[in-house]
Amino acid sequence: MLYYLFQYLDKVMDVPGTGVFQYITFRSSLALLLSLLLSTIYGKRIIGFLSRQQVGETVRELGLAGQNEKAGTPTMGGIIIIFATLVPVILFAKLHNIYVVLLIVTTLWMGTIGFIDDYIKIFKKDKQGLKGIFKVFGQVGLGLIVGSVLYFSPAVTVRTDTGKRDIFKTTTETVIKQTPVEEKSTATTIPFFKNNEFDYAEILAWTGEGYEKWAWLIFIPVVIFIITAVSNGANLTDGIDGLAAGTSAVSVFALAVFTFVSGNIFFSNYLNIMYIPNSGEMTVFIASFLGALIGFLWYNSYPASVFMGDTGSLTIGGIIAVLAIAVRKEMLIPLLCGIFLVENFSVVLQVSYFKYTKKRFGEGRRIFLMSPLHHHYQKKGYHESKIVTRFWIVAIMLAILSIVTLKLR
Repeated sequence: MLYYLFQYLDKVMDVPGTGVFQYITFRSSLALLLSLLLSTIYGKRIIGFLSRQQVGETVRELGLAGQNEKAGTPTMGGIIIIFATLVPVILFAKLHNIYVVLLIVTTLWMGTIGFIDDYIKIFKKDKQGLKGIFKVFGQVGLGLIVGSVLYFSPAVTVRTDTGKRDIFKTTTETVIKQTPVEEKSTATTIPFFKNNEFDYAEILAWTGEGYEKWAWLIFIPVVIFIITAVSNGANLTDGIDGLAAGTSAVSVFALAVFTFVSGNIFFSNYLNIMYIPNSGEMTVFIASFLGALIGFLWYNSYPASVFMGDTGSLTIGGIIAVLAIAVRKEMLIPLLCGIFLVENFSVVLQVSYFKYTKKRFGEGRRIFLMSPLHHHYQKKGYHESKIVTRFWIVAIMLAILSIVTLKLR
């Protein structure tokens, strides 16, 4: 909203200094600062409100050290993240930008699913919360919306060099130059490979001529799978104080780098990466989201004064997934969100092995002392602060390696 106000003051009223609002870097800085202030200052008030409403965590007996002390700690703190993210976005971002609209929809959509789940757990006294099938329906629904918009919307394009050829003759040679054009594309980036673009439509090349128009049959299911997997991964990671918020903040920072360079024609040309028109505006959203996560850590770090609940974890996972897909870096998710992947995989591996051994030997056996993986280390006697810090360090290493793929091919 302030963006449009200052645009009016600059273009129509010609007020000196108001033109600075056209710069993404300036608006991103303001969004980051404001979200930090909102999450730290108003976060305390929201926590107080949750405490008065007796929105406390119900702890299951898992035999973990310090577990009982967490009982009654306010949960649904994801409201703080959502609030501190959306307010700066509404103030500083271009609200007509298709990517910003998608991210706002993602935040509200996944936040609502998580809120319903937490509400059922707390107020209906049902520890299972929202039934898994309804969560999946919600994730699939968001995937359909995001995938359809990214595929069919004319506002979502990439810039390529497949336009007409201009021929320039000099005294010594003839130069043929491609004129860049913006076009619809289902191309994405494969990390670590030279000429590293892959088009989902190519999967259907065997069907014959005109296969490109059916690319949505591949693209949309891929989007659904990624959103479901990443949001569930974030949900599983949210098991000890500061783990999900901290590792997510690291991943989001890396995505901010990808978004900024992919949406900037000069940097994308220099780095020889895909230029995605209008995607740079997502940097404002990411800055706001990053500030909200860091501010939330003020209260969520050990010993936590509030838990994010599914309201926060599902929202975080959904936003990260949509950001990666929008900036054509979804194939980097296993690396960039390696913590989520390992946490997810540890549960799948544990359950699968338990069922297999029970069927074969009549007794279920385990690979880990407990899953997800962070609980395994708790069972081994590590303090949760040490576990969280080491997971953060691993997340930072993975984020750096992800950023390096911009040039390492």
